[in-house]
This record gives sequence, C-alpha cells and structure tokens, in this order.
Amino acid sequence: MEASVKHRIQVALLASLAILFTGCSVNPVTGNNELSFMSAEQEVAIGAQQYKPSQQSQGGRYVVDPDLNVYVSQVGQKLAAVSDRRELPYEFVVLNNNVPNAWALPGGKIAINRGLLVLLDDESELAAVLGHEIVHAAARHGAKQQTQGTLLNVGLMAAGVALASQDHEAAGLAVGALGVGAQAWQARYGRDQELQSDKYGIEYMVRAGYDPQGAVELQKTFVKLSEGQQSSWMDSFFASHPPSQQRVEANKKMAAENPGGVRNRAEYQRAIAQLKKDQDAYADYQKALKALSEEDVAGAKKLADSAIAKQPKENLFWELKGRIEANEKDFDGAAQAFGKSIAANPEFFRPYVYRALAYRQLDKPDASAADLEKSMQLLPTQIASYYLGEYALQKGDTQKAVTYFQQAAQGGGEIAEAAKAQLQKLQQPQG
Repeated sequence: MEASVKHRIQVALLASLAILFTGCSVNPVTGNNELSFMSAEQEVAIGAQQYKPSQQSQGGRYVVDPDLNVYVSQVGQKLAAVSDRRELPYEFVVLNNNVPNAWALPGGKIAINRGLLVLLDDESELAAVLGHEIVHAAARHGAKQQTQGTLLNVGLMAAGVALASQDHEAAGLAVGALGVGAQAWQARYGRDQELQSDKYGIEYMVRAGYDPQGAVELQKTFVKLSEGQQSSWMDSFFASHPPSQQRVEANKKMAAENPGGVRNRAEYQRAIAQLKKDQDAYADYQKALKALSEEDVAGAKKLADSAIAKQPKENLFWELKGRIEANEKDFDGAAQAFGKSIAANPEFFRPYVYRALAYRQLDKPDASAADLEKSMQLLPTQIASYYLGEYALQKGDTQKAVTYFQQAAQGGGEIAEAAKAQLQKLQQPQG
C-alpha cells in the first residue's frame, strides 16, 4: 500500500514538472524564459474571439470619418512590420469613445479611442501609443496575465459578454440607460511590463523611422492628465496605464540615444481634422448625457439637438435623441431616432436594443424581436435574451424560450430574477 502511495506521489510530481516544463516559453521580445500555459495559437484565438465584443462594449467603431481608421491602421501596420512577432494577425481600430485610452488583446488586436487621438499632436506620438500596445501583444503580456490568473484559480477571461438595463422595470415600460456589464479587455500591467513596453515600443518607433521624442511627449501628456484627474473613468484608465515621471525620464534617455526620425505633424493633423472639427459637438453630447442623468430632460434635448446639427453623421447623437424621446414617452419619435442611429452605424448593437424596447411599447413584437436578434449577433446581452424568451413564449416555442431565459438568468439583477421566475413557471406541470 505504501509503495502504491509513493508511486502515485511520484507520478503526480512528474506530471507537475511536465506542466511547468511545457509552461515555460521564451518572451519573443526580451528573449527571457517566462511561465506561460498559453500557446501562440491560443493567444490568437482569444484575441479574435474577444476583439469584436470588446469594441461593441466600448462604443463600437468610429464611423464618421472612415479614413481615420485607415490612417491609424497604416501607422500600426508600419510598426507591426518591424516588431518581434511580425507573424501575428495585427488589426487596429478607432473606437467611438471619449475616454483617452488604448488597449491590446493577445494576438495583436489593438484599439485606440477617438478621445486619445485628439490629445496627440503628431504621428510620432500616435506611433508611441501603437508601438507600446504592439509590445504588450508581442511580448505576450496579456497571455502572461491570464497564466497568472490560472495559477491563482481566477480563470481565463469569460468569452461571453453580459449587459443589463440600469433602469429596467419588471414590466419593461422604461427605456433607461443601457449599462454594459462587460468584462471588456482592460489589462492591468505591472510596472516592469509598462517599462518594457515603453522601451521596446521606442525601438519599434526607431526601426519604423519615427522620432522617439513622440514617446516622451506622450508620457508627459499622461502625467499631466493624471495630475488633473477628476472623472471616475480616469481611475480605471490609470490603473491600466500608470503614468509616472520615471517613465518620462526613461523615455527621454532612450530618445536622446536615438535622435532623429519623422514627426509627421501635418499628416497627423490632416488625419484628425474631422475629429477636431467635431469637438464642440462631442462636448454637447457629453453635457447632454450628464443632463439626462440628472433628469434635466429639456436641457439634454437641447444639447442633443445641438450636437446633431453640428454632426448629423454621428450615430451616438441620434441614439441619445432616441433615449430622450423614449423618456418623454414619444416611442414613435424614439424609434425613428434609433433608426437614424442604426443607419449611421449598422454594426453597433445598442440602438437595436433601444429600438426593440420602443417597438414593444408600440405593440410591434415582430419588429422588436428582429432588432433583438440583430443586437445579439453583434453582442449577446442579458436584456435581449430575456425579451427574446418572452417572444418565443408568445410564439409557442417553449424550448427556445427556455434557452433564452437560461441565458438571461446567468446575469444579475432584476432581469435575472424575472428570467428565473419564467423558468420556474415553465418547469411546473401543466394541469
């Protein structure tokens, strides 16, 4: 018996050593051996799986000026071509989000918000942002975080993305602010990983012909932002991108060692010209959101109309107008406004959900269900699952209803409780 126990212990130890051995991999950027239980293929698969949901949950793609996406992608691909993992399927997207942020998923899927682009002055600063994010992907920082999460029994990032209505009423009479509960990719890199991304990001800039002074100016911008931070979103932003004077000085030293290169200010300013022109419109939009949250509906309406007058192609402005109309119980007007939002950007999930809720008030169940189904294709959400469950029940498709209610029950809050109640009723024997 004792020999059998000893044998099992030896087998377990050998298995553990095998896991550790296979878990060791070489950091493609630094050349150091690091622990990672994720293969390169898994990285690429996770990035591809999470890229669209992460975009959807953070405002969707910026579509008013498609040329800006092309420009950013060209700069990004120029840097990716000189990176240490040129084989990754790099993609770059501009998100329709006011927060000055950028992020990278494992496998080279990278995003930058319009809110950061307007704070940059030239192409070298953009190259500093994108080069930094490319290093996070190339050096497997995201994969390493997930490996650490596995060791801590935290688990990998959930593949599904949930969403609930913050102002949901049991009867579904209110169209409230749709709040995303998505665990969208927001890596919290350590100090060493940030410094590593700064260092090798500057190397990529130099290889691609950019002046590394742009990286110095970028860190100065972040330090300045952190000193004046007031908004709650800044806490999250700086948790994932901790700025410091140390990083400014480190970048200065590297820039001094690699003088020269292009800044391309004129090219950059041309590329963001539409964004800068629309800054007043986005300022009106932000003020309108604040007014609506404070129940100043009249003020919100005036500001939303002002934003639309300045830039009628922006889908977020029409979406807000629809929310305001719904708040005033004008569901016809709301549906029309949401329709204009959808026409401006057919690939963003949120206005489909809002219009579906408006159609419910207008007693148009088929149209409502069609919008909910389209929204689910773009981003599966709790509220859409619940109402599609109700629609399936009305159509007599109990099996489909159960599936939708089970999905909705996985989230939290009132919608989950309502879904559980529906499931309980369906499980009761019919007498």
